[in-house]
Amino acid sequence: MSQSIKTPGKLSSFFEVLIQSLKGNEVDLTSISIKRAIVLLAIPMMLEMAMESVFALVDLYFVGHLENSSHAIQTVGLTESVLTIIYSLAIGLSMAATAVVARRIGEKNPEAASKAGMQTIIIAVAVNLLISILGLIYARDILLLMGASVETANHGTAFVRIMMGGSIIIVLLFLINGIFRGAGNAAIAMRSLWIANIANIILCPIFINGFGPIPAFGLTGAAIATTIGRGLGVTYQIYNLFSGKNALKIKVSYFIPDFKQIKAIIKVAAPAIFQFVIASCSWVFLAELVATTGGDEGSAGYQTALRLMMFFLLPAWGLSNAAATLVGQNLGAGHIDRAEKSVFQTMKYIFVFMAVVSVLFLTCGHLFAAFFTSNEKVIEIASRALKILSIGFIIYGMGMVLTSAFNGAGDTWTPTKINIFAFWLFQIPFAYLLAKYLNMGPTGVFIAIPSAEVGIAIAAFILFKKGKWKKTKV
Repeated sequence: MSQSIKTPGKLSSFFEVLIQSLKGNEVDLTSISIKRAIVLLAIPMMLEMAMESVFALVDLYFVGHLENSSHAIQTVGLTESVLTIIYSLAIGLSMAATAVVARRIGEKNPEAASKAGMQTIIIAVAVNLLISILGLIYARDILLLMGASVETANHGTAFVRIMMGGSIIIVLLFLINGIFRGAGNAAIAMRSLWIANIANIILCPIFINGFGPIPAFGLTGAAIATTIGRGLGVTYQIYNLFSGKNALKIKVSYFIPDFKQIKAIIKVAAPAIFQFVIASCSWVFLAELVATTGGDEGSAGYQTALRLMMFFLLPAWGLSNAAATLVGQNLGAGHIDRAEKSVFQTMKYIFVFMAVVSVLFLTCGHLFAAFFTSNEKVIEIASRALKILSIGFIIYGMGMVLTSAFNGAGDTWTPTKINIFAFWLFQIPFAYLLAKYLNMGPTGVFIAIPSAEVGIAIAAFILFKKGKWKKTKV
């Protein structure tokens, strides 16, 4: 009898926390229970990251049903691989923003948190202008450099120009969400991605296939729809920044460059950007290696598998971001033990999530791939990739939480050093050895990916236990 009373109580409590997390009600995350704090942050963060992965999947779905779909799929995949360098800039800056804003919020200084966030935006806009210009000028050359055939490069140049030219929108979407996450308001970050994705889902078929007075742009239409969708998400973010309804109270004076603070932010952001550039360049190299050893179909299969993988891994990354916010805020509040406990509790949750994803890919990978293309060869390669990649998912998830914890503490150098060794000194040479010298082709690349991720997780755990991150000042 007592059990029947207790269970509804727990269920009621869960739904209460769920509703609170989606509403984005602000609470002191350094004083409530760790489990409750993780759930409040993790639910909107996981939904936010799931929506980020939907962009590529929606594009992939619609262009996968175009004529010459292998060229279209390859263009989307290779462009996403190049855009990961821009994502690195965006993620690195957002990590710095999350760390600094979370620390100031933990110190109960929301004005300093607000100013730090705006100074990060100044840095982002200044840096991204150059990237956008280069992307507009060298779009076709970028595709050729990535291993695309001349026909694919000609087919996809306009797509790359629009995506690269509008990359400032990508950076702002990531960065401003990082600011909100650091402040503990993950719900606004989640909603901005929902708005962006709903717009993209509606606009993609319109611009790709045409509707009324709007002509059919084909592959280029996917880039137009995605850029407009993300732009609407950024508009929603800006509205909330200036609404005055959140812990962050923005003033125009915060946009005047404060070079002392900019220098402090860059000190945290630079290694964080480099950290993700290392990983991104590795992904770019692997994509080129698959394209040259597996041809157009091998590349299309690999890109399909990656998009599917990221759809499930990004929510896990959202869950790990909860650890980053809790570490930053608790260090700011002086609760070092609580910061560490938050990390290990988050790891328990991610273990369960990644185990479920592994089972799905091992059993249903072929069905997932078939949803995006009817090319049997592409489906076969994508299915094989998913099965191999999923072997390391559980330990990969553990590594994500530990990496986020370092970044949330502002110790962005530690995961950067781990990435240099794991990606550049191990993964790339190992993939090259298997793919080319042992003639394993794309399968060799697939094997190299989880091998490196296991090494990252082990190294991160050892260094986390040493505790140097606890003394980081931001």
